[in-house]
Amino acid sequence: MEKLIQKQKDFFHSGQTLPYAFRIKQLETLESALRDNEKLFEEAIYNDFKKSSFDTFTTELALIYSEIKEVKRNLHAWMRPKGVPNNLINFPGKSYILQEPLGVTLVISAWNYPFLLLFTPAISAMAAGNTVVLKPSEIPSATAKVIDAIITASFDPQYVAVVQGGVTETTQLLKQDFDKIFFTGSTQVGRIIYRAAAEKLIPVTLELGGKSPAIVTPSCNLKMTAKRLVWGKFLNAGQTCVAPDYVLVHESMEPSFLATCRHEIEKAKYAFDNDNYCQIINDANFKRLVALIDKDKVYSGGTFDAATRYIAPTLLRHISFEDKIMKEEIFGPILPVLTYTNFTEALQQIKSLPKPLSAYLFSESKKEKKEMLQTVSFGGGAINDVVMHLANPNLPFGGIGASGMGSYHGKAGFMAFSHQKSILQKANWLELPLKYSPVSAKKLWFIRQVFKW
Repeated sequence: MEKLIQKQKDFFHSGQTLPYAFRIKQLETLESALRDNEKLFEEAIYNDFKKSSFDTFTTELALIYSEIKEVKRNLHAWMRPKGVPNNLINFPGKSYILQEPLGVTLVISAWNYPFLLLFTPAISAMAAGNTVVLKPSEIPSATAKVIDAIITASFDPQYVAVVQGGVTETTQLLKQDFDKIFFTGSTQVGRIIYRAAAEKLIPVTLELGGKSPAIVTPSCNLKMTAKRLVWGKFLNAGQTCVAPDYVLVHESMEPSFLATCRHEIEKAKYAFDNDNYCQIINDANFKRLVALIDKDKVYSGGTFDAATRYIAPTLLRHISFEDKIMKEEIFGPILPVLTYTNFTEALQQIKSLPKPLSAYLFSESKKEKKEMLQTVSFGGGAINDVVMHLANPNLPFGGIGASGMGSYHGKAGFMAFSHQKSILQKANWLELPLKYSPVSAKKLWFIRQVFKW
């Protein structure tokens, strides 16, 4: 690993990653590699998740292609020096900001969307002019092997390299002198990454998780609310960091809300054979999720099969914040439904918990929308939808507090892997004597006037 990192440092310091043409060419190489090997990606994802080619394209590859397209369209403008107003004390001159690549970067991705969560930050790093070491999750093993093979065949490792392995290899990587670490995963592991980076003063972006709430008010369009909530929750069998983790519904509409959601689940016919559902990633997560299902509180679903790691889309009712399922991020196809009587009090309850990665409100009330957005702090979210905010590359995606730090996608990703170098460029045709010795009361008077402007 030390040799690999040194080679990347040498390559970066050669200046070859800096030109616009180089960056665009490498992004096109990545896009071609992905498009040419879509079948391999689909097969690998199916082996790991039983996930259909439809879902693999729509939830991973399509978003990666969209990200590349957005970067290619705007990179030239992002790279340009940005002029800023000059102040009087620096007259005559001009001030501007240069976007400088950080250097050798490390991207550590999560297992739930193994292509999307690895390649999207990698695109940002490449666009910003860095070299990249990619550490895919080892949990979806077939996917990790395909990523390794395709990247190794497409790029010189001194520019983009893949490091395979688990905890041991990641620990060794964290001992290296990177210029930036980007991590997607659990809050628990995020703390480990953060501590390791702090030892070397390495800047980090942490994309973590948390219990993302959805609030449903009586003013909502109930049918559309259930349709969108059910889709977003059970996409990828609930193994989505921005999936609604629980729903707070007004007590007056709980029966109709549950019935409508159950109808949407039945209509969708979630099953492996219907190409709209996938299995839980491994036995450990399967057992953890099954243990969260309180049979006495199951409204719909609740069935499971250990042999195929299948858990039916499950709705739970009569849940309180004291239940076991409300003590951790679910990350699976189980949706607890809680009730509230007062909207403001419901918001305060959410506010008292760790800041979530996402939050969602289903309402037609302007007052409720304003109150929710002003009261609850969260990474990002949507009103009258779920999950889809991350599909817009113009919206920075990231967490806050325990759900992460920093953001990416589109320009935000370019900025995450860049240093803003501030430059003052002075002209030589004039130099006021105010700041030079000898000092005097008159000079101080003039300086005071200057700073009043």
